[in-house]
Parts: sequence; C-alpha cells; structure tokens
Amino acid sequence: MPVGPLLEIRDLHLVAHGAEGARDLVRDLSLSLQPGTTLGMLGASGSGKSLTAMALLGLLPAGVEQAGGEIHFDGRRIDKLGAREWLKLRGARIALVFQDPLSALNPVLRVGKQIAEVLEIHTALGAAERQAEVLRLLREVQLEQPQVLARRYPHQLSGGQRQRALIAMALAGQPQLLIADEPTTALDVTIQAEILDLVATIQRQRGLAMIWISHDLEVVGQCCQRVVVLHQGRLVESGPVEAVFRTPQHAHTRALLAARPGRTPAAPPVVRPAAQAVSGPAAQTAAASAPESTQAPESEGAAAKAPVLQVKDLQVRYAAGHDLLGRVNSWKTAVDHVSFEVHAGECLALVGESGSGKSSTARALLRLQPAAGGSAHLRPPADQAFDLLALPERELRRRRHHLALVFQDPHASLNPRMRVWKSVAEPLEIQRRARGSALRERVDALLRQVQLDPQLGDRLPATLSGGQRQRVAIARALALDPCLLVCDEAVSALDLEVQQAVLELLQDLGRKRNLAYLFITHDLSVVADFADRVAVMKDGQLVEQGPVKSVFAAPQHPYTRRLLDAVPRLPF
Repeated sequence: MPVGPLLEIRDLHLVAHGAEGARDLVRDLSLSLQPGTTLGMLGASGSGKSLTAMALLGLLPAGVEQAGGEIHFDGRRIDKLGAREWLKLRGARIALVFQDPLSALNPVLRVGKQIAEVLEIHTALGAAERQAEVLRLLREVQLEQPQVLARRYPHQLSGGQRQRALIAMALAGQPQLLIADEPTTALDVTIQAEILDLVATIQRQRGLAMIWISHDLEVVGQCCQRVVVLHQGRLVESGPVEAVFRTPQHAHTRALLAARPGRTPAAPPVVRPAAQAVSGPAAQTAAASAPESTQAPESEGAAAKAPVLQVKDLQVRYAAGHDLLGRVNSWKTAVDHVSFEVHAGECLALVGESGSGKSSTARALLRLQPAAGGSAHLRPPADQAFDLLALPERELRRRRHHLALVFQDPHASLNPRMRVWKSVAEPLEIQRRARGSALRERVDALLRQVQLDPQLGDRLPATLSGGQRQRVAIARALALDPCLLVCDEAVSALDLEVQQAVLELLQDLGRKRNLAYLFITHDLSVVADFADRVAVMKDGQLVEQGPVKSVFAAPQHPYTRRLLDAVPRLPF
C-alpha cells in the first residue's frame, strides 16, 4: 500500500498588511514531502522561503496572515489549529534549526537547561530521566564531554558546538519533520562538512523528513533528493535535484546557478608572488621580506614594489588566567608572528577556521585590539608611511581614515534609528570633511558609487534589502577615501545573486579607486572568485600563502588541503 506524503501544502497564500494595503508575499504555493526524504528550498531574499517555514510552524510574524490555501501534516490539516494545539505540535512533531545558534539560544540559560525545557514540555520524563536524556542527545550530536558542555552557557561554546546543541534541542521532542533554515551559512567549511555529515547520519537513523532552506546550491545538491525554487513568492521550478540543476527550465533557476561563487574567473591580479607553504614564524618573516623580484615583475611599477600594507611578525595575545589579586598570570596566543603584504589594487584573502586568528589579526590592524608585537606599516598614496601599531592615540585618530572596515551583518552595524544618508555622512562629519549642502551632495555621490538611488538616503536601514544595506555599509566605509578596506565576512550572509552583485561592486570600486582589500572569509568559493592572493591561518600562524589559483590547484600544507577538501561540491 503506497505511503502518502508526510507534508502537503496546497495553494498557500500569505499576505502582508501595511499602510499601503495588502501585499502578496507567497502566492499559489503547492508542494509535498514524503517521509524520510529531504526537500531543498532555494530562492533569493524575499522569495518566501522562510515565511513558508514559519507558516508550517504557526509562527507568521505580526502583520502577515494566511489568506488562502491549506497545510496538511501526517494526514491532518494544521493551518487552522488553535494556540494550545500548536504548542503540542511545534517543537515535538515539527522542529526547526535556525541559522544563527547564538541568537536562537537563550544567553542566560545553560545549554543543558534549554534542552531539558523541551523534554519537560513534550515528554512525561522525570527530572533525573530528563538529565540523562540531555546527555544522550548531546552524545548523539557528537559532542564530547556532554556533562561539561551541558553546564556551559551558549557564549562559552564554539560556533560548531552551538549548532550541534541547537540540533540536539530540535531532536529532543522526537520530531518527524525537521526544518533547517540556513543552518551552516555562518560556519567554517570544515565545521560545515561535519554538521552536514551529522545531520545526514541522524536523518538515516531516525527516518526524519527534512526541509533544507539554503542559498548554497552545493549544500542542497549534497543533502536533498528534490528541490523547489521560489521567486517573488511563487514556486517557479521543482523536481529531482540533479534534473533541476543540470537542465534548469526557469530563468531564475538559471540565474541562481550562474551566480554560484567559484564559477567565474577572478579579477586580473596585480601581484603574483610564488605560492609558498609556511611552517613557522621565521619562514613567514622570510617570505614577507623576500626580494622584490619575487613579489612582482619590474613592469608592474613602484606601486607593486611598495605594498600599501606590510605586516611583519604580528603577535596578539589574550589574558587566559588571573591570580587572586586580579593580575594576569597566563596568556593565550591568538596570532603568532604573522607576516604578509597587500598591494594597491589587490585583494588578499585571509582564510582559516574559527579560532585560527583571522579576526584577531584584523582587530589588531584596526587598533581595536592591542598587539603584543610586530609591525604593520601602511603606505597611503598621499601620505607618509607609518606603523599602525606604534602610532600614539592622537595621531591614530588623525590617520585612521586611511583604512576602513565592512562588517558581516549590515543590519547590526548600521544604526537602526539613523537615516541612511546620516549613517554615510557620520565619518565625514567626525573628520570635518564637509558640512551643510556639500555634505549631502557628497553622501549622494557615495550612494551613486555603490549603485544606490540617493533617494534611499531618507529611509531607515530596516526598510532596505540585505544587499542594499551592505551597499550602504560600503558607501560609509569609502566616505573618507581609504587606501585599505578590511572586509570581515562581508558577503557571507547574502543570497547568491546579491552576493555576486556586491562582489562585482567591490571589484569595480577596487579598480576605480586602486583600493587594497584584506578580505576575511570562510567561503573558499568566494575567494576563488574575488581574491588575487590567499593567506591560510591555523592556530594563530600563517601556514601558506600565494596566488589563489596556485594555492587552490596545488596546496602545499595539509591544512590547506583539508580546507579545500571540505568545500561542498555537487555530487553530479
């Protein structure tokens, strides 16, 4: 006797009500999911992916309602359930794993307590049995020392540990359907590979059905049997993953596939030193101070010979222990004698797992974290070279405009109460570069440079899309004409098409302004698209650096090979 679908959505219609009236968010969406199978859900921001998932859980945001259609789960219509019935279903038979576990977990409750709460709500286990089940669940998601981790707070866990704990919480209610909403986007490639393997193992063992929401086509290709593609709230294509990816029928599906990072050639390089494996601090110093003839041909000119940024033997350490009087008695080294160069018009990608020292390196260069040693000479085109790490505070404030930072999440980095034009104008006002009508004209010009309509300047960040917000952040970073732009995971949270557009914008600005980029990322596919050279960090040390094509084609260090092997690829 054939088994019916576990989940069936029929003509789902979701509507938003606002000052301008009703607006369709999802329209005529129909799909089904068989028990034990995985369905991938693709689409750009605003396509309706996450809203559909929220409808399956009865968690539509305020101002959004279901105006039509039906949702059936395990043979029962659920979209008309009352609040009490939803509480019984949600977290038990249908569970959700969020993208950002640090935001999803309660910061003031221990991890074990949060998992136990699910068991207390959805099971009849006693207190001792709940504690035993918490430890069993932590072991099931392959966390070592579960007794120790259960007593920790979320901030005391690594990103991979937090995501595993969130999966354990989702599994606590013994669900039949698990919805994963971008659960690996913020993770390093090696941790992402471990989480993907873990989820696949748990799915086989438990016979779970899954909906995998993602903008990473390679991940969907690995995890899912079928895929649906949403565009502007409508389902535009569906079918077996391999068939859809090999022969896409809809223009939007073809656009998503074309936007996959690593599928287009990188920008022409400015500097192409030979690839080199680095095994220790002495080797790094020697590499960074190699003769100019090994760094760039004579024809490339003086700009290639004199790097915009030259870092030598950078060291960063953090206090690891204190005595009874509060004095530091032990230190943890985060960056250990790291050396590299970045030239004008060039992008150097800094890659490595969480804890490798990438962000600590950037914070030290930006003087947001004190360095314990080394030097970092910046050579602006219209100013004298100076050591960023040695400048007195007053002189640093005067010269800080030569470098700028673009954060990962523009929603968090832009003041939500400040109009867009005011956010962009703020650096100009602080440095007294413009005022009055000249200030607004300068802001409008910056918005045009990042391909935004200046009329958007009067809006608040919340009214913009993710890609528009990131362009605003870039405009703000460019306001003071820096020669070095530090991008810390600047495109990792963006959908493929938006990510591609922002990368193309950064490449165009780099050519026009002769900018140098220090690009911190865990996405090696983006590195292949955008960067000229790559530097690989592990445990605070730089273990390999060189041209992207050379390093990726023939990595010299085992750690680099491990990172490249962990990059998800389509299995067909």
